[in-house]
Amino acid sequence: MSLELEADCPDCGEQTFYRAASTTLHLGEKVKWHCPGCDYGFVKINGIDSSAV
Repeated sequence: MSLELEADCPDCGEQTFYRAASTTLHLGEKVKWHCPGCDYGFVKINGIDSSAV
């Protein structure tokens, strides 16, 4: 279980996101990621990124 995710923030350009929360659903694992440079965040459910939709 990783606590950091390397990705580009679309709002501020920060390179690292931090794991804010996680839980297990009937769909798989739900993980919330948060950018420390701004208030941008996104959710991944079973590896599918909500910001890619």
